[in-house]
Amino acid sequence: MESHYVQFFTATILKWKPIFFNQLYRTIILDSLNFLVEAKRMKVYGFVIMPNHIHIIWQVQEGHKLKNVQRDFMKYTSQQIQKDLRTNHPDLHHEFEVNLKDRKYQLWQRNPLSIDLYGRNVIEQKLEYIHNNPVQGKWMLSNEPASYPYSSACYYERDENRFPFLTHYMEYFGH
Repeated sequence: MESHYVQFFTATILKWKPIFFNQLYRTIILDSLNFLVEAKRMKVYGFVIMPNHIHIIWQVQEGHKLKNVQRDFMKYTSQQIQKDLRTNHPDLHHEFEVNLKDRKYQLWQRNPLSIDLYGRNVIEQKLEYIHNNPVQGKWMLSNEPASYPYSSACYYERDENRFPFLTHYMEYFGH
């Protein structure tokens, strides 16, 4: 039986296009995470949806293969977002044209980052990193991490769980 560590996962939109300013596309990501958790394929300990990329701290559940869960998440979210782009934003959809052997359009950059997190301190470090993402650098999407609505920061900082798919990372350690 394949066992899985908690992982830090990052996926970026092709050409770093900031499509996640669109509420529907953020909802597609959130709904997909919720589905994976309800189907007991994944536990999600933390996340942030930035304008052109996502970070997730998650753990594939027993009986599932990491590559399959990641592939299904990426494929489903890509198909749903592209369906809306084709219909409602054809000019933007055209910017995702790649004309490769296996696809005409591509939403996500290839080879998302997925690294195992060993130990509580590394998980806490990554949670802090993703929660601070919206308040740093060029984005400045919020004044404080817990005020950014597309992140798990409020869950950890204010004990507000707006996302039913979240599990506290300490449960991984049996607390």
